[in-house]
Amino acid sequence: MTQFTYHFISGLPRSGSTLLAALLLQNPRFHAGMTSPIGALYSSLLHQFGAGTEFGPVITKAERKRLVRGLFDSYYAEHADKSVVFDTNRMWTAHLPMLMDQFPGSKVIACVRNVAWIMDSIERKYAADPYEITRLFNDDNERATVYSRVETLALRNRLVGYPWAALKSAFYSEHAGSMLLIDYDLLAQAPHKVLPLIYDFIGIEPFQHDFENIQYDAPEFDTPLGMRGLHKVRPTISFESRDTILPPDLFQQYSQLSFWKDCTGSRANVITAKFVPTSTENLERST
Repeated sequence: MTQFTYHFISGLPRSGSTLLAALLLQNPRFHAGMTSPIGALYSSLLHQFGAGTEFGPVITKAERKRLVRGLFDSYYAEHADKSVVFDTNRMWTAHLPMLMDQFPGSKVIACVRNVAWIMDSIERKYAADPYEITRLFNDDNERATVYSRVETLALRNRLVGYPWAALKSAFYSEHAGSMLLIDYDLLAQAPHKVLPLIYDFIGIEPFQHDFENIQYDAPEFDTPLGMRGLHKVRPTISFESRDTILPPDLFQQYSQLSFWKDCTGSRANVITAKFVPTSTENLERST
């Protein structure tokens, strides 16, 4: 079976993971994409052979490890012409011990963004289609107002709250050194500076990317979710400054959650603007 080098894309929603995957796809050595089903399949396997299950006592640790590895290699077998695979899933930051055991030396690229702007982005998508209810919310109480929608998304088992909590846990974990955090604003403003830092982090020779001709869309995933265009990437990278549509108190509340701006106590790598937050002339990877 083909042996790939695996790396992973994770982090927060609406923070550039699909854009990053679309860029990496330009490299003929790479395969990348939006969220794959491997994370869900891995969770299902754990429930099948975990403690208290029928098969748990008869499946050894070595067999469990082979079964999990088989998920990755079987799923990506059709990409045998690629040498590097980037699997995307926001749950991977909650499962770093498994990733590091299965793929020693692998790296996790975690896309981050001011949480208030994440909420703003999702709210804009919701407001753009007033004739849809979207499956992001379970009932009318959750989708009733911008306050109930944002509070629902922020719950620790929902779209924003879960990956935020998983990322924060990983940020302070023993495996944090295997992570590189990339702020969406920097990726959108200076992709020509961010991409070389990613290549340096994963130890691969840089590739000349085309930032004016990007292609990625996933309508077959977005339409059933009731959020059309959620994973559509604009053909040209640009950073658009705008006013928020969130009430001021909500925006202020969720702007406080960017823990990655202070690396004290963490071995994680973070791409930052070297001198001032709004500058992209001098980017660096800090630990």
